[in-house]
Amino acid sequence: MPDKPSVLFVCVHNAGRSQMAAAWLTHLAGDRVEVRSAGSAPADRINPAAVEAMREAGIDMSAEVPKVLTVEAVRTADYVITMGCGDTCPVFPGKKYLDWKLDDPAGQGVDAVRPIRDEIRARIEALIAEIDAGTDPARKA
Repeated sequence: MPDKPSVLFVCVHNAGRSQMAAAWLTHLAGDRVEVRSAGSAPADRINPAAVEAMREAGIDMSAEVPKVLTVEAVRTADYVITMGCGDTCPVFPGKKYLDWKLDDPAGQGVDAVRPIRDEIRARIEALIAEIDAGTDPARKA
């Protein structure tokens, strides 16, 4: 069996969007995909509204902590999915880069985070379908 694909989700604070995306992908794809998330300027803690919104969907991400984006994390990923990190993400050939335009849940209540959570889930489902179809990210770079 070939190495499993690796997906890195990146946003500025690694406290909301990227954490929800990583949690969804882990939940929906299981161990078929290596999942990581990071931030260009990590927050001190995960957004509590994001934690609550994911808990409502049956996913506990309360133990997660924001992580700093490293060049190595990008280098080892097959897919790099950014969510508002701008030019701070290093670019390497042979990766598939996607920039997901999503509302920022920072400072929002759980009512505002739910639609973001649901949009992320839909994007994750499409990503899993692409990965399962065997699309080689190196060919799209």
